[in-house]
Amino acid sequence: MTVTSLGAVVSTLESWYPPATAESWDRVGLVVGDRSRPVTRILCTVDVTLSVVEQAIAVGADLVVAHHPLLLRGIHGVDADDPKGAMVLRLAEHRIGLWAGHTNADIAPGGVGEALADALGLHDQRPMVPRPAPGLDNLVTFVPPEHLDRVVSALSAAGAGRVGAYDSCHFAAPGTGSFRPLAGATPFIGSVGQVEHVEELRVEMVLPRSRRAAVVAALLAAHPYETPAWHIVETAPAPAASGLGRVGELAEELTLARFGQRIADAIPATAGGVRIGGDPQRTIRRVAVLAGAGDSLLEDARALGVDCYVTSDLRHHPAGEFLERARLDPRQPALVDISHWAAEWTWLPVLADRLTAAFDGIGVEVSTIVTDPWSATYHRRS
Repeated sequence: MTVTSLGAVVSTLESWYPPATAESWDRVGLVVGDRSRPVTRILCTVDVTLSVVEQAIAVGADLVVAHHPLLLRGIHGVDADDPKGAMVLRLAEHRIGLWAGHTNADIAPGGVGEALADALGLHDQRPMVPRPAPGLDNLVTFVPPEHLDRVVSALSAAGAGRVGAYDSCHFAAPGTGSFRPLAGATPFIGSVGQVEHVEELRVEMVLPRSRRAAVVAALLAAHPYETPAWHIVETAPAPAASGLGRVGELAEELTLARFGQRIADAIPATAGGVRIGGDPQRTIRRVAVLAGAGDSLLEDARALGVDCYVTSDLRHHPAGEFLERARLDPRQPALVDISHWAAEWTWLPVLADRLTAAFDGIGVEVSTIVTDPWSATYHRRS
């Protein structure tokens, strides 16, 4: 059986949910763990709590993959009398790693926003707030065939040739290069003053624009020619596949009341349930969703012209003012407020399936411990 290291699992997770795409205030990535340790079992959770840590120990997990970072706000000690300190110590004691994917997982294809939209039955999805893809260059150079591997290896090490979950990607096509070394040149092939015709490969590799200087330096260092020929073309931006939230269409129109019930049936039960804002009998077809706290995107939802906006942690004044507009204009969106934890939990089965497919011999379990902070809801007796 192949032994998979913690470092290998982390590398795969971070190819799906790159830490560089997280918000600047976020704290994502490996929190606890030795990258050389083997991993045979993973526990997926939204929150890291004392109960979740004990569950990880009980099921024999080597790694906990969490959505919310345990150490989002800085700590200055690891004290067993403090909940966070106690969790770090228990994880370390049992050699259990902890990795967190938060805002980087929120925006990614196959991430939290897409998982919630899928759970609610939305199709033709796109991000609510698109995140433009980083700029890409296409490098073209010309290499003697016997030096291809060396040059491609150097360019790859400098950051070129990465496409999705693949690296060292390049295209090579044969052709004939021609040149004449002038006085003062020290040619690798040929003689000063003589026109040379040599068999070469046209080599193309893509690279992040941010790595342009490093890749060009690597090319000049690795290429056998004194003055290699090369050029760079800036590629057109790709359509944004990542971004906050998702907008999509229901397969059929539903009343707000029926849509609210569909949501309740699609996500884990919590004390707060599902709350709707707006006329229960209005029809819903086009929907925006944002897993997690979403009142900062209320105006984005309105501008998108959706029938309904589904999110969490809506505050009294922003939600109330938003719905007042719908009283004047029925085309304005309705609101659905759902549990923050339940919305983001929909990602865990998706994540577990991806990990299971990526790694033979690793068992993956989804925690069903409800980490929503509320345990009961009471209503006035009539």
